[in-house]
Amino acid sequence: MKLGPLPISLRQLQYAVAIDEVKSFRRAAELCRVSQPSLSSQLAELESALGVRLFERDRRRVLPTGPGKELLDRARRVLLEAEDLALAARRLGDPLAGTLRVGVIPTISPYLLPDVVPALRASLPSLEVIWIEDKTEVLVRRLGAGELDAALLALEAPIGQVDSEVVVKDPFVLAAPPGHPLLRRRSPAKLAELRGTKVLLLDDGHCLRDQALSICSAAEAQELGFRATSLSTLTQMVAGGAGITLLPRLAVRTETRRADLVVRPFAQPAPHRTVALVWRPRSPLGPPLRQVASILRKACGGVHSSRRRDR
Repeated sequence: MKLGPLPISLRQLQYAVAIDEVKSFRRAAELCRVSQPSLSSQLAELESALGVRLFERDRRRVLPTGPGKELLDRARRVLLEAEDLALAARRLGDPLAGTLRVGVIPTISPYLLPDVVPALRASLPSLEVIWIEDKTEVLVRRLGAGELDAALLALEAPIGQVDSEVVVKDPFVLAAPPGHPLLRRRSPAKLAELRGTKVLLLDDGHCLRDQALSICSAAEAQELGFRATSLSTLTQMVAGGAGITLLPRLAVRTETRRADLVVRPFAQPAPHRTVALVWRPRSPLGPPLRQVASILRKACGGVHSSRRRDR
């Protein structure tokens, strides 16, 4: 490894990435809190050191060049590694003190957070967790960009290469209004019983929709045209007689309080999703995040033992 002085600096890379993000020298300078001439000068030095022009620019627009796109992607990776290095140094004293940015999907957050937030606060009083709710695709992108430290997702979704710790296996249950024909039997439901039934599912973009749709396809059930934006809307439609749906067990306690629903478990092996805490490979937070996942896992035991309204 060469240990001589490098011709470029992290700050120069930050300026270049900022320009690429906002496509404007003026706004990039404001974002980096420097003057525009200083930013332009540093970019010129960076391009000279690299021997590559990173941007095409005129009075109206700023666009990365072909070679610039590749180098800017690598610059982002370098900055992310540098941020991880600084984070690792700060965490050496107490890896579970400070702030942790954790993403969570909407089909988990309202059902799990009320149980796990107090548990984390009690076990790790020096840790402040900032929860960011969004769909899986967005959270995975923000995790990769270093905007999140971890995320609480379903492993069945396409989430790319991550390290993970399973928190809970969350089985699906059949949910229908009282008196529905599928509730007449007291034994666990079999997928074959769904054949030809009308099922309500979530809208596109929710990973839970893809998982439920796969189950429905295997059972030859029919999806209704209406697609809900949330599980709460979904359960209200089912309670109104619009059809049946599949609910994750984590949501049952909350949603059966809001809507007049009865749930019926599936026969084993029951379809399920695997809820896990995930983070970037080689993140310095890996070991403490496994400790956080352990606390979440214990808190989830309380969720599963809670009272529920089953047929």
